[in-house]
Amino acid sequence: MAYKIKFGTDGWRGVIAEDYTFDNVRRAAQGFAAYMLSQGKAGEWIVIGHDKRFHSENFAVAAAEVLAGNGLNVWLTEGATPTPVIAFSVVNKRAAGAINITASHNPPTDNGFKVRNETGGAIDPEGLKQIEAGIPDSVEAVRRLPYAAAVSEGKIVRFDPAPAYIEHIHKLIDLEPIKAAGLTVMVDAMWGNGAGWLPRLLEGGKTRVLEIHNQRNPVFPEMKRPEPIPPNINAGLKATVENRADVLLVLDGDADRLGVGDENGQFVNQLRVYALLAYYLLELRGERGDIVKTLSTTGMLNILGEQYGVRVHETGVGFKYVAPKMTETNALIGGEESGGYAFRGNVPERDGILAALYMLDFMVRLGKKPTELLRVLFEKVGGEFFYDRVDSPFTGDRAAREQIILNAKPETIGGLKVKELVTLDGFQFKLEDGGWLLIRFSGTEPILRVYCETRHGDKVQAILQDGLKVAGIG
Repeated sequence: MAYKIKFGTDGWRGVIAEDYTFDNVRRAAQGFAAYMLSQGKAGEWIVIGHDKRFHSENFAVAAAEVLAGNGLNVWLTEGATPTPVIAFSVVNKRAAGAINITASHNPPTDNGFKVRNETGGAIDPEGLKQIEAGIPDSVEAVRRLPYAAAVSEGKIVRFDPAPAYIEHIHKLIDLEPIKAAGLTVMVDAMWGNGAGWLPRLLEGGKTRVLEIHNQRNPVFPEMKRPEPIPPNINAGLKATVENRADVLLVLDGDADRLGVGDENGQFVNQLRVYALLAYYLLELRGERGDIVKTLSTTGMLNILGEQYGVRVHETGVGFKYVAPKMTETNALIGGEESGGYAFRGNVPERDGILAALYMLDFMVRLGKKPTELLRVLFEKVGGEFFYDRVDSPFTGDRAAREQIILNAKPETIGGLKVKELVTLDGFQFKLEDGGWLLIRFSGTEPILRVYCETRHGDKVQAILQDGLKVAGIG
């Protein structure tokens, strides 16, 4: 029986040489091609890019051959390219969509296959179902045109996506004040696609940009995976202190997510970063527009929405929900718990590079370091918010475990009264302090995630442990 390719929260991911093989990449590309043809896109252009994982550039060529064999044309990036740059290239080239060969923040054993529409944003869940339905069971049913022939016929064209993206960035933010500020900025590129981008954008002034992990190394030394959270960023936090840097900016493997460390080498969690970015846009730049957030991110956004008179939309987890809602509402900002943030004026795709520049601009405008920015934010929202997450492998039937969670009906979690259960995506228990506990299953891995946010720092671990118990674990 043929291996079933499933698109999860953000595309298809698999273990290289086990299920992520050249034949299966070709099958996935055939499904995408069939979907594009069904949408009336025959003869149009598709952007294909890739990350620095094992064989990514060759998997990208394999996908390009399939699209060329199906009557589509391909703009193929010259080298490893950040996901947000690939997304922008779709709009800049007026392409019909994109394929991105990347497993983002997954372990080094994995690779992935992301798809995007003509906005550069994620294809909605219904579109993903159509792509899956078009994936043939056998590679024998795949149509492909060999790379050399496709290049010769002008159906695959290599291009450098950097100049157009950089020109676009300069329209969104004035970099000169950041260059002149004399900051010391530590950047952890996590061996990925973001290497070199921030030094290139900020060179020529008094600000120094110091990079670590900026070579290609598909085994990702000094971290379990290129995900911008502890313990993966511990080397970056240490380097921040050693170099007396003002801030640590961490780009994940494909540079669509941002992690932040403060001037003391302490991690600033991604919920706080999202609230900081929203506050920066609303207060310092005076912009107004809707906020789109997944239910797994911070309630501080709801408070800011009330204070600034903007609507806040909650979606399921994943940019396949966030991107369409951003497009529908022309939202000011959209984001999720994993450290991915998207902005109006850019494409509806996470952009770690732009988020990093906005964070630096925030620091420069107020003349404050990250710890001081957080104090300003907490004063605005009425106090500190605390967050943590624990991931646990699970065994057995998922449906049975979901029933265990539904049957639990806890009256309190972590000593706080449960006010409501929301089942938009997973199981979110709203708590009396305005905080929440969320239990949900990963869309890409056999893992159960338990997240929480609360105003009580001393209750975080108790909430998470109660969450595991509700899920029948521990």
